[in-house]
Amino acid sequence: MLQSFDERNRNLVVNVNGKLRHRDEAGVSPFDSVVQGGDAVWEGLRLYDGGIFKLDEHLARLRSSALALAFTEIPSDDEIVHEIRRTLAANDMRDGVHIRLTLTRGVKYTSGMDPRLNRSGPTLIVLAEHKAPVYDRSGLRLVTSSLRRFDPDALDPKIHHANLLQSILAKIEANAAGADDALMLDRRGFIAETNATNIFLVDGGTVMTSHAVACPEGITRATVLELCAEHGVPALAKDLSLAEAYRADEAFCTGTMGELASVTEIDGRPIGDGGPGPMTARLSSLYGELTARTGTAI
Repeated sequence: MLQSFDERNRNLVVNVNGKLRHRDEAGVSPFDSVVQGGDAVWEGLRLYDGGIFKLDEHLARLRSSALALAFTEIPSDDEIVHEIRRTLAANDMRDGVHIRLTLTRGVKYTSGMDPRLNRSGPTLIVLAEHKAPVYDRSGLRLVTSSLRRFDPDALDPKIHHANLLQSILAKIEANAAGADDALMLDRRGFIAETNATNIFLVDGGTVMTSHAVACPEGITRATVLELCAEHGVPALAKDLSLAEAYRADEAFCTGTMGELASVTEIDGRPIGDGGPGPMTARLSSLYGELTARTGTAI
């Protein structure tokens, strides 16, 4: 699975600390913390017909992550929303848009990892792109990665940080294996997530997902669990092994960039009948109805 270039994005205007510039002219300082050490937090938002889905939840997670990394300055929600609005207006965007928010610790006066070297406050980057959900709805093929997700005592996944090397290395393995994405386990051998999304299994009508221990507290993940509760679908979070994935009736991934996407093969084994399943279709439909009627006007 490789994203293709959308010609509408050729002349994007990118927002870096309030400065709106063409994508080829926008830039951050080589002394910025994100360049020096991946010292930044981020969120992915999606714009549906002029409204951002779960905006408050995304901004709360951004702030929570920045606090966990001891950022001394964090823009207010109103300040961030103002810059999102300016960016969308500059690009004349209203629908079918993915927004990548990145908040770095800021610019250092000399290179080094010590946060005390930072001489200016945070850098806020707003990157909005025309981007439909990125996954093929006919089904994804996953392969289990040799890399294990960190436990909270190593690098807590509740910090939505921009150091994504672990995920990138797992994605390289998936690419080499001819798969769409990598399935990642925790250090105990239970399923954590993929290199880019949370994962759900369906067995006997029950929807199951991993505990948010070695995987992020996904906002789309939480939305799916809420939809299950609202519509009488049995659902739970539990430790899930590979054996449970191999014998599942269905599997699907969740995330803002890809919404809900069916998983039809894991490690060369077909899941269920090898095609998208009815529970995945039902929850995808409910999710689409929710995004169509809710969202913060922007």
